[in-house]
Amino acid sequence: MTSVFSRRETLAGITALSATASVRAGTPASDAGALLDRLAWQLLELLPERATTLGVDTGTHADLRRRLEDRSPTGISARQHFLTDALRQVAQVPRAGLDPSTLTSLAVVESAFRTALDGMALPYGVATIGDWRNTPYAVIQNVGAWLDVPQMLDGDQPVRDKTDAEAYLARLAAMPAQLDGETLRIRQAREQGLVPPSFLLDKTIKGMAATIAEAAKADGPLIGPLARKTSAIPGDWTNRAAQIVRAAIVPALKRQLAELQAERAVAVSAPGLNVRPHGPEWYGWGLRAGTTTKRSAADLHAMGKARLADLQAQMDAILRKQGLTQGSVAERAIAYQKRPGIGFPDGDEGRRQIIAYMQGRIDAIRPRLPDAFRRLARGHLEIRRMPLAQEPGAPAAYGGPGTIDGSVPGKVWVNLGDPSIHNRVTIPDLVYHEGIPGHVWQGEYAQRLPLIRSILAFNAYSEGWALYSEQLADELGMYRDDPAGRLGYLMGLAWRAVRLIVDTGIHAIGWSRDQALAEFIAATGLPRSNAESEVDRYCAWPGQACGYEVGRAEIVSQRTRAQKALGPRYDLRDFDQAVVDGGNVPLNVLAENVTRYIDGTR
Repeated sequence: MTSVFSRRETLAGITALSATASVRAGTPASDAGALLDRLAWQLLELLPERATTLGVDTGTHADLRRRLEDRSPTGISARQHFLTDALRQVAQVPRAGLDPSTLTSLAVVESAFRTALDGMALPYGVATIGDWRNTPYAVIQNVGAWLDVPQMLDGDQPVRDKTDAEAYLARLAAMPAQLDGETLRIRQAREQGLVPPSFLLDKTIKGMAATIAEAAKADGPLIGPLARKTSAIPGDWTNRAAQIVRAAIVPALKRQLAELQAERAVAVSAPGLNVRPHGPEWYGWGLRAGTTTKRSAADLHAMGKARLADLQAQMDAILRKQGLTQGSVAERAIAYQKRPGIGFPDGDEGRRQIIAYMQGRIDAIRPRLPDAFRRLARGHLEIRRMPLAQEPGAPAAYGGPGTIDGSVPGKVWVNLGDPSIHNRVTIPDLVYHEGIPGHVWQGEYAQRLPLIRSILAFNAYSEGWALYSEQLADELGMYRDDPAGRLGYLMGLAWRAVRLIVDTGIHAIGWSRDQALAEFIAATGLPRSNAESEVDRYCAWPGQACGYEVGRAEIVSQRTRAQKALGPRYDLRDFDQAVVDGGNVPLNVLAENVTRYIDGTR
């Protein structure tokens, strides 16, 4: 039997459980639960934007809606102190008598906090707490307040009344300090010899210059969202926002742009960390953070090559059936995508059709999900175009869940700067990965867990689950009568396999950008503009791209283990439910959760 739980019902259940726990105050479980809850709110004090993304910046925590994270060296120091103290407190919690869910939560906190603290001990860089965007560069083409704040204000910041409108203005007023904090850090990194590759800086400088040009416009990325959201709220909101932007934000952006230009004057084109001070040390940590394993770059490089060879053989079989027999697999995949009926028109009409096609794929898979899960999440999402300033440095799409109470839907943000990167080959696996049953879907299950578990995420699990979701879509028959979609699914898997090869090639072996691009295009058949965005992302987020295939392979390995252990008692619905109900975890904890599922089923 399959049932559907809304997140409002989940919150009600959490409230009831909390009340029960309070009656039992003093038990190990209630003491551990109280600590985890306290740590969650302390973490959100340091990262207030996440409180808004989760929709918990209400009531006694409403002030979080007015604030921004401190990204200065002082802010990093405050996070280090928090992590050190939190790890001390977690280590003191007696484990005897704790239920498996609480034990998992404690293990998740220890892993996320220890990894982040180790990253912050490195000489430079952004080591996030329970997030996927670790980078040695505080500001680059896909990192920084210049991108993050406009997107949050547009997509997540609620403006329902005058108090909310004032909170929006307060966040605008806080943005200059956040920008200056970043600027100080990139200046300090430059003084240590850390400068991003020249081609990344070119993208960043171009994007930031465009943001500065648009910032003070009434329909620009900072003022426009407030103007739309306050259309029915009396007040001089737009003019007040414009004053803040012109007087404070634009000057801070210009100061940051000047520092980026100073970096560009001394930048080199070499893309990898291997040629940068402390680079090998940083990359070793980046791989650990990105995969939640201790696998070496050489091991991951070989893993990618073996996986890619298998996938290209499958792609070759499809292409031959379509009459494409001459040339490499990638060349034939490119030729297939140019066939009539595969692409979309240019311009805004093409963009509209792309979003409609993505929505159609989401609608088509929903009726099949009861075959893969015992309890269905809501899958509350919308598909939206990325902010224009973000598109040049962003991937084809990305997604995640909405607020915990369901009032703000999850989103699949799609890059429509170059519509030609999207077609009927590439779209299906993309929306299954980012939306349902991928990131949006899995995120809603995680939001049923204690608050700290909704905050903390692990790249290998998150991306591994999303990649496994593409496999689920195939197993549920989504490509049965869609050879274009199935080719795109295999291309997507090849894309994630070649990430292992290219990421390690750039940062450990010493490949140039051109070599990385050539390897990527030859392996995937994806357009060059897509390839450039991808390779540049690997340069900016070393190690992150390795989490996808490592995570997928581990989930599939655990599924095989469950099938062998349970025999006729194995059911895909129960396995998938155990994986999503266990929440976002390091891969070793995933194995422990699957062991409990196997033992419970026996």
